[in-house]
Amino acid sequence: MLNIVTERMAVMSKRIAPAALAAMLGDAISRLGRRQRQARPVGELTQNQISVLTSLELGGALTPRELADAERVQPPTMTKVLARLEELGLLQRTPHPTDRRQVLLSATSAGHDIVVEQRRAKDEWLTRVLTRLTPAERQILCQAAEIMSRIAREGD
Repeated sequence: MLNIVTERMAVMSKRIAPAALAAMLGDAISRLGRRQRQARPVGELTQNQISVLTSLELGGALTPRELADAERVQPPTMTKVLARLEELGLLQRTPHPTDRRQVLLSATSAGHDIVVEQRRAKDEWLTRVLTRLTPAERQILCQAAEIMSRIAREGD
């Protein structure tokens, strides 16, 4: 069944308009993201809190403003998220090395452990799903992932 779908998609992709492809990709990305979030361990953290911890793990120590920009939220919203993460012992603040008015935020070891566990759970789910695909389908997804990563890096 998946081979038939893959073949149809290959034929369609040669004729599809960019706007229609954008809608298809947006829907697929949303559904995949939702399924991955459902695969994560249930706990007391919200998706926004997990996203902040993940950003700190990936980007290293950041100022609150840099983190708000990275997460695309307003500073007051970020302040609430940071307060909760700090209260839970998942976030630490350290003085900025060159600007005494600023602080740098980073995940604590407990915060790091949560990010690792979240990633492991999502990766396990996706790995199980990917093993059911043919090698050709996995190759197509590999190429698509490279293109999508490039699009994400380029921005507008």
